[in-house]
Amino acid sequence: ECPLCLLPQPPEAFPTLASCSHRSCWACLQQYLRLAVSESRVPVCCPHCPAALQPADVHRLLPEPALRDKYEEFLLRRLLVADPGTRWCPAPDCSYAVFAHGCAECPRLTCGREGCGTEFCYHCRQPWHPDGPCAPVPLAPSLATPTAQLAQQEELAHGEALAQAEAEDVKVCPRCSAFIMKINDGSCNRMSCTVCGCLFCWLCLREISDVHFLSPSGCTFWGKRPWSRTRRILWQLGMVLGAPMVISLAAGIAVPVITIGIPIYMGRKVLAGSPGSRRSSLSGCQQCLSVTSSVLLSLFVSPIITALTVGVGVPLMLTYVYGTVVLSLCR
Repeated sequence: ECPLCLLPQPPEAFPTLASCSHRSCWACLQQYLRLAVSESRVPVCCPHCPAALQPADVHRLLPEPALRDKYEEFLLRRLLVADPGTRWCPAPDCSYAVFAHGCAECPRLTCGREGCGTEFCYHCRQPWHPDGPCAPVPLAPSLATPTAQLAQQEELAHGEALAQAEAEDVKVCPRCSAFIMKINDGSCNRMSCTVCGCLFCWLCLREISDVHFLSPSGCTFWGKRPWSRTRRILWQLGMVLGAPMVISLAAGIAVPVITIGIPIYMGRKVLAGSPGSRRSSLSGCQQCLSVTSSVLLSLFVSPIITALTVGVGVPLMLTYVYGTVVLSLCR
């Protein structure tokens, strides 16, 4: 049975994927890929897990040549957008990319597409302006065609629409500067750019790590805005002053829970046994012996686990509080 359409299918209707072991029927995978490529969600992930499908599998499953060409184009664009040295030709109907590494001192670039040859600036990415600083300028006379003028009017209208939107709703990706819109409803502030895949914080617009929202920066995982400076300072002072008591209380609870909980858990686990023949094949004395041996072994191992947990966890928490938090408070 296909997990997407829930219809029974013969075994040959389930193609294998190189990225993962999940299986879906040909028709469902083809429709899924059509939608994903049409919406420019490239690279395409498996419909059941985050694993990215291999390009060979996408070409094998997509029957339309036009969609395969779009997939290749979107894949290439995703790679180029993530490259900080790539510049796109500003001429209308030209999507040529120019590799401009090391061109900051000599900012004059020329499009290498056959029949284009547009010259533009490395810094402002506008048509080349040799007599003035970088600024929004009209298109060059060579580009002043009706198509170019219409494209320029659309760009101006698009810029005005973005300016009218609230600053909290439209922001730019810190890596590729793509516009991203989010409803300012206090939901999750961990954002993922669909263009370059950058993970960043919606509040401070910085690329984040796994501990970004645990740092004393004031950014909250849920909420419309960061903590105020007063609230952040009070929270940091509370952490510095209350850390010894909280850490001692946590260690005092963790020590008996780990020391006593592990033997109880292992005893119940062994007593339950595995279902079927193994439990029925053991006599009462054998079961009692196995439970007793597991509990005794756990009583020997649990103090070691407790010592490692407390010995590693407490120094890490103290280092975080009196290192990271204190430095942030001093700043």
